[in-house]
Amino acid sequence: MTVCPSVLDKLPALPASPGETRVVVAMSGGVDSSVVAALMKEQGYDVIGVTLQLYDHGQATHRKGACCAGQDIQDARAVAARLGIPHFVLDYERRFQEKVIDEFAASYASGETPVPCIACNQFIKFADLFETAKDLGAQVLATGHYISSRDDGAGGRALYRAKDAGRDQSYFLFATTSEQLQMLRFPLGDFTKAEVREMARRYSLEVADKPDSQDICFVPSGRYTDVVQRLAPEAVVPGDIVHVDGRVLGRHAGVVHYTIGQRRGLGLGTAVAGRDAQPLFVVRLDAARAQVVVGPREALETRAVALRDVNWIGPGEFRKLPAQGIDIMARVRSTRPPVPARLIPADGREATVVFAAGEFGVSPGQACVFYDRADDEARVLGGGFIAAVEPAKTMIYVMAPQPRAITARGAPR
Repeated sequence: MTVCPSVLDKLPALPASPGETRVVVAMSGGVDSSVVAALMKEQGYDVIGVTLQLYDHGQATHRKGACCAGQDIQDARAVAARLGIPHFVLDYERRFQEKVIDEFAASYASGETPVPCIACNQFIKFADLFETAKDLGAQVLATGHYISSRDDGAGGRALYRAKDAGRDQSYFLFATTSEQLQMLRFPLGDFTKAEVREMARRYSLEVADKPDSQDICFVPSGRYTDVVQRLAPEAVVPGDIVHVDGRVLGRHAGVVHYTIGQRRGLGLGTAVAGRDAQPLFVVRLDAARAQVVVGPREALETRAVALRDVNWIGPGEFRKLPAQGIDIMARVRSTRPPVPARLIPADGREATVVFAAGEFGVSPGQACVFYDRADDEARVLGGGFIAAVEPAKTMIYVMAPQPRAITARGAPR
């Protein structure tokens, strides 16, 4: 089958001609990576498919919504056979356990809300697999992520949000380094999911209508607390549910059972919760004191966050950004749109982001990703992990017309 020229025009440029380029495709067994392998093969590149076995997949086999499971490996193998390309399954279980699963459990036990998909991309797919691709003699590592990579005009490559805003995965890829971008390609960045499925049908791939993965891949039960309790049982400590005004409202079985912004299932009982004139939400998780702090919705408002492990892939160098900061669009959850903010660099890889208006339900452990503008194809400038949150009620901010600037008293450092 041959795809139409308009499809080929959208594919990212590779460093050399097809006959001189080996491409390793990270094949998860889903429709996206399968189409990437098919596109690269049709272009004439020397394609090798690689599937990662990341955990003991026996429990999750055939579970709808789980990824990287046994059936997925079989699907990837079948697609590779259909395309006539070599296919390897690599055992990364120990590395995945150490860098993703254990860190996930430790983060939750400390009261954070981690994003394991970011860690998987950062430490497994774009680190270990990156080196494996080099060992296989590849010049390119291609994946089925919905994000675009383009020449930045200065000898490097830049990341941009995907055409399909509903599928955009830039939030999960902010930790990609400039060095990695030189080798990485994301062929699906300019396509919609519907277009990708149609290409899969044209290629007669059996995964064309396979459902997308939805759950965290190593939580086959769908209950992440089971993982935390199994790996860090000593961290699941009962404690008090405390109102922001200091009242003790009840007891809980461990902070791991709660998330910032949660309203339902607080375990207070209708009578206790009903004493407040407004609904109660989880405002803060204090693992050190074994406290779940609740309050009205306005207590969730955040005006600034402190970031750690900042990765900058925008123009220039992070350490050379103006001390007063720069205007950005910031995204604190994968399901939320970017909002106006100011990025203020600090020493090393730390920074403060001050929002132009309050953000709600922001949680330590989540990522804050930077963009250069608001539209759906904005450039990704980088991001960092939220280390601390400053409630809006303690913030005073001013936005000047020219240049736009935000100052904050009490911003986390």
